[in-house]
Amino acid sequence: MSELDRYLQAATRDNTRRSYRAAIEHFEVSWGGFLPATADSIARYLVAYAGELSINTLKLRLSALAQWHNSQGFADPTKAPVVRKVFKGIRALHPAQEKQAEPLQLQHLEQAVAWLEQEAQAAKSAGDQPTLLRARRDAALILLGFWRGFRSDELCRLQIEHVQASAGAGITLYLPRSKSDRENLGKTYQTPALQRLCPVQAYIDWISAAALVRGPVFRGIDRWGHLSEEGLHANSVIPLLRQALERAGIPAEHYTSHSLRRGFATWAHQSGWDLKSLMSYVGWKDMKSAMRYVDANPFPVMPRIVEKPVVI
Repeated sequence: MSELDRYLQAATRDNTRRSYRAAIEHFEVSWGGFLPATADSIARYLVAYAGELSINTLKLRLSALAQWHNSQGFADPTKAPVVRKVFKGIRALHPAQEKQAEPLQLQHLEQAVAWLEQEAQAAKSAGDQPTLLRARRDAALILLGFWRGFRSDELCRLQIEHVQASAGAGITLYLPRSKSDRENLGKTYQTPALQRLCPVQAYIDWISAAALVRGPVFRGIDRWGHLSEEGLHANSVIPLLRQALERAGIPAEHYTSHSLRRGFATWAHQSGWDLKSLMSYVGWKDMKSAMRYVDANPFPVMPRIVEKPVVI
């Protein structure tokens, strides 16, 4: 790979690249389309999957096809009037309510963390290192994900070298890039230590139990308690979260990794945070994005469980 190709590749996020590659393969292999495509063939492709794929998936397919044509020096057929009109018709005839993750309620967060602490103490007494490690890792991931409003990919890309934690004081986390950081300038996040459900102490307990000094914060753990050298994949956060909640006796089928982010946003909103502060803390650029995460049903407000954290 040339230096030019390396920088061009770095301009597109890995998840986006994989999604676009899969979309192009679907158009060519699954549907039998040809590239470069005509506006008419793309319109027929949309019609073929109008009742099967969601609006968002069809939008992603169009974006992938547009990117392919632009990168290869061809005119973009997805901008043709017939394609736009067909897509508008699909939206009208196949309206679908956007699915949202169930917000993790504070009482369920407390229940899960209490259970994980019980698991950790029992494992420590029994000399069960694999169970101890999993309990400490899961508690740290859930509490950091909730109180910092992190996405699953952000949690998985945290590096120990970029984290500074001080027991009883707070934690500072640096992410070189994230979805909301379009310019890849890097962003530093801060969260204070709490009296209860403390993400700072949970992080320290996990790092100490795992004896980690560098590399990914959150990693896989095998049955013998061996830690992976690689960080967790973002797709593994959902089963990890659900398993932890189910062990604590919480029905978890409706929870996803976004449940942590949405749960915090809803809690903060119901606890009196103004929308501007919430957007700044979580990293939303527009109000529409923020409001999709704020649940209308009030959570019980837990006074003084957390100061209003700081984001730099």
